[in-house]
Formats: sequence, structure tokens, C-alpha cells
Amino acid sequence: MVAAATVHAQTATDAAEAGPASSKAPRYFSLKSDRVSLRQGPGTEFPTAWVFRRAGLPVEVIRENASWHEVRDAGGTVGWVHGSLLSRRRTALVLPSEAKEGQPHEAAAIIREDDRAGAQPIAQIEAGALVSIIGCENGWCRISIDGFRGYVEQTKLWGTYPNELIK
Repeated sequence: MVAAATVHAQTATDAAEAGPASSKAPRYFSLKSDRVSLRQGPGTEFPTAWVFRRAGLPVEVIRENASWHEVRDAGGTVGWVHGSLLSRRRTALVLPSEAKEGQPHEAAAIIREDDRAGAQPIAQIEAGALVSIIGCENGWCRISIDGFRGYVEQTKLWGTYPNELIK
């Protein structure tokens, strides 16, 4: 993802309208819509730096001011999104697996029947796949994707913190 190179400074008026920063960040949300503008500052008067086109995409909220949230996507792009475009529904992107030279390509993650490395595999998931998080505990997340439900190692997902408990 590419963001515009110029960033506009937040003016004192913008900061006053936005309100004090929240102590709730950082945390993950997902996008509500297939079209969400990422702005260079907390307001519609700031230029659009990027347009997300994938509902459900997870974003990390790194700072908040009233109705605007500064977010970071999985690629590291940072900008501001209006809070009405964010959902508390937890989703994640499957991270790419580590490529090992001379070995065949492996799936980025394996969905398993339960939360053990030796549990029966249900399906393989490619890097970049969007999954819904049902819950996470003890380094495993119960996820749902395309009619499959099962467990994936938490370290294989972007959209949850290491060992984060999600119920």
C-alpha cells in the first residue's frame, strides 16, 4: 500500500475539536466497508492518502481523538479513519510462512481441529487470507473462514497481539 509522501500537521484547532487522546490504544478493529478513506489527519479536510477496498480488513488503532482513529494496516501504512467506519469485530490476515530454500511451498497456516500442534489438520490457508477470530487463548486462535472452523497458531495471524486473550 502506498501513502502520499506529504503529511499535514494537525493544527491546534483540529486537536481541540478532536479532543484528548484515548488511553485505549493500541488495539485492533476491522473495517466496516469495502471503501474506507485513510486520511493524512483527523478530519475530512485532510487529503486522502489511501483507500482501503476490503471490508473486514484488520487495522491497529494506535491513537484516538474523539471520532477519529489513527490506524496502521498490516503493511505498515498509517493514517486517520473516522470511527464510524470501524468495527469491533475481530479479524486477522494470515501471515506469510517463512520460505526455506530448496523446500516445496507450504501453506502459510493450517487450521486444526483443536489447539495443539499435533491436532488433526482441517484445511490449509494461504498468506493474505482474511479470517474471522472467534477467540484466542494460550497461543491459539479459533477462527472461521469459508465454512471452516478450527484453530490456528496465534503467531501466524496479523490482527492479534502475541498471547492476547480474546473471548
